[in-house]
Amino acid sequence: MDIALDTPAAAAASKPPRPRSKRRSMPMVAKLAYRNLFHDRLSFAVTIVGIVFSVVLVAVQTGIYLGSEKKIAAILDAAPADLWIVPLGTKSYDDPSLLSGRERHMALSTPGVENAEDMVVSFAKWRKPEGGQTTVLLVGSETISDRPLPPNVEAGSREALSAPDTVAIDQSYFPDLGIKAVNNHAEINGVDIEVVATTKRVRSFTTLPFVYTSIENARRLSGAEQNQASYERVLLSPGADPQQVKAQILERLPDVEVLTQQEFTKRSQSYWLFQTGAGAALIAGAVLGLIVGIVIVAQTLYSSTKDHINEFATLRALGAGAGYIVKVILMQAVLSGLIGFGLGFVLALGVIEAAKDTKLTVIMTPELAGSLFLVTIGMCVFAAISAIVKVIRIDPAVVFSR
Repeated sequence: MDIALDTPAAAAASKPPRPRSKRRSMPMVAKLAYRNLFHDRLSFAVTIVGIVFSVVLVAVQTGIYLGSEKKIAAILDAAPADLWIVPLGTKSYDDPSLLSGRERHMALSTPGVENAEDMVVSFAKWRKPEGGQTTVLLVGSETISDRPLPPNVEAGSREALSAPDTVAIDQSYFPDLGIKAVNNHAEINGVDIEVVATTKRVRSFTTLPFVYTSIENARRLSGAEQNQASYERVLLSPGADPQQVKAQILERLPDVEVLTQQEFTKRSQSYWLFQTGAGAALIAGAVLGLIVGIVIVAQTLYSSTKDHINEFATLRALGAGAGYIVKVILMQAVLSGLIGFGLGFVLALGVIEAAKDTKLTVIMTPELAGSLFLVTIGMCVFAAISAIVKVIRIDPAVVFSR
């Protein structure tokens, strides 16, 4: 007996078994998930197409929403002010009317105000050189401003706008306005004008072309009095309290509204995105994309689980816990999400790049990309719930009834 115990086989048999490493189960989980996922190539392709569609739709719809916010605030961001004096009841920047004409002097007489600049915004009729007309938004500002309009001048010069009857337009509106290049002529409200400068990617949310000119030209073309303006840009002295100056201006001018830069921007964005329903439509489109993605991924994972129900039951009969099988399903969902997000994100970037020089502004930010990734993975994990419920209810006795 002693000799037998000294043999290598006996010695090996006498050693206690090594505990199984928990780390070794993860590669098997990934392997099972991979094989289940690629077992039915057609079903897998449908899943990826669904996720890609969802990612592209959510990315583009959200990008359009962010682009719309940017376009609505384009003029306000290009020519910021500490305070804006606007006509009572103004809904947004491109809802213009005229002030009485005494606002600038009253603002300049207020303690804490360093400067005040007139700005005229008006709808106007643009007659194309070859016939036909369209409506434009005429924007006139003072050249003494430290942030003069227009921004992003691509051709011509901003200084040329000081000449009588000269304007600047964005290149993307050339077809709408019948213009081909700088020095072309057209008519605004029956007055012959010359395009002396063009901008790049400065577009309006309402699709009405911005037409920039000097304050003098804007008053003459819109029919405003020489001291009238649509808005008053108020610049404060260093250290002045905006709320205190705002209250003092309102005491002098009770028939106007005084808004901070942020308040005017938020009011304009809120009006166009929510009161008109445009923002709700974009959000609804993004939600629809998520729903489509969840339904397709859930259907595929559920079908895959149902097709492999006997294999899962066998694993349960061999002692695998429900948690182990749940990991397999979740791994399938995450793998689907990673592949679908990668393809969808690349396609979405292509759409955004293609829209750069069009009237449609689509924005992609690092924050949006990160959020989109988390939403995609979360969508796939949420879609796995139906398959997980099916697995938890597996009876291991199914194996012995076959």
